[in-house]
Parts: sequence; C-alpha cells; structure tokens
Amino acid sequence: MNIQFNQVMPFPLASISHGTESIWGNSAQLETGKKILLNASSGKGKSTFSLTIFGIRKDYDGNILYNGRDIKTFSVDEWVEIRQRKISTVFQDLQLFHKLTVAENLLLKNQLTGYKTESEIKTMLAELEIDHKWNDPCGLLSMGQQQRVAIVRSLCQPFNWLILDEPFSHLDERNSLRCLSMIDAECTRQKAGFVLTSLDDDNRFSYDYELKL
Repeated sequence: MNIQFNQVMPFPLASISHGTESIWGNSAQLETGKKILLNASSGKGKSTFSLTIFGIRKDYDGNILYNGRDIKTFSVDEWVEIRQRKISTVFQDLQLFHKLTVAENLLLKNQLTGYKTESEIKTMLAELEIDHKWNDPCGLLSMGQQQRVAIVRSLCQPFNWLILDEPFSHLDERNSLRCLSMIDAECTRQKAGFVLTSLDDDNRFSYDYELKL
C-alpha cells in the first residue's frame, strides 16, 4: 500500500519554518515495503505525523492518499479495517491499558485478528526479556518494559505499514537493537514497510531511505 503526502500542512505547524526536504508542505511518498527513518528535531511534528497518518488527527491542509484515495473520505468501518489489517502503530505515549496485565493487553489486541498464537506472543516477550511480566499490570512496569510490550502488541496483527513514534526512547542500546531486529523480521515476513521516527540520525539499522520534517 503506497501512501502519498500532497502538500500536507498540519494547522499547529503552519507558522513554523520547514525546509525543502520536509514532508510538510511538499510531496512525499511512502513506498510499499520500504523501511524508513523519519528524522526530526523536537517540535517538528513527529507525533503529529503518526496520529495524522493513522487517521486520528484531521486538522491539516493538503491530502494524504492510501493507494490514491484521500483518507478523509474513509468511513468509520473502513478505518476499523485499516487499523486492524493495514496499519499498526506504536504511539509515543504507548496507550497501554495500565490496569490490565501484559497478557490482557496483548491478547485483547491479538483477538481482533487471531494473527499470533499465545505461544508466539510469549516467545516474543522472552526474546525481549519481559516474559516474566506476563501476569503483571502494565502500570507497574518500567517505561522501558512498557515500550517493549507496546512493540510486541503492534506486531500482533497483519499490516502493510508499521508506524513507530520514538519507540526506543526509554531503551538502552542492547534492547533497542533487539526490538529493531524483531520489527525488521516481522515486516520482512509480512512484506510490509515501517516508518520509525527519531530525534536524530539512527545508525543502528540500514534504512531504505530517510524522510525529514
């Protein structure tokens, strides 16, 4: 699924100067299956990008097209299908259910499509060394542990695109690399692309190309 940005400018960012390489106010395309770094300093709209492409924010001029169709024309039912099977995300604020256990957060997500088995989910947690948190409420986990849970949750569905908003901000280098490897493997398995937003250049992975805000 190709995603096209045509002269998109979020209202809150219109007064900020954006360079000629920025996707804001210009044309840019997310090419199917590509692994992309979106590099921008604080305040340039990384979270706005993630929420806008996911259809949550609509306060912008211009057009965002999925396979040539303006996303502002999608019905609620179409967005439900898209968010279950076409685009997955890791929000910057994670949006986990803090009173529910790790198991409940992940299984609730997975039950929407039945994409993973419980055994596969536990294996992913074990690879990130948080399988022992299976029955713990998410609100009692450290931020780094919560980020890993949110990353695993994002992989518990089919998708064409995975949007990751600063997903490693509370992780050390070792855990960041583990998560990147898991993300890359799942995207390759699904022939999907991902966009990872970052505050600076990220040399931990060989991205297909880089976009700027």
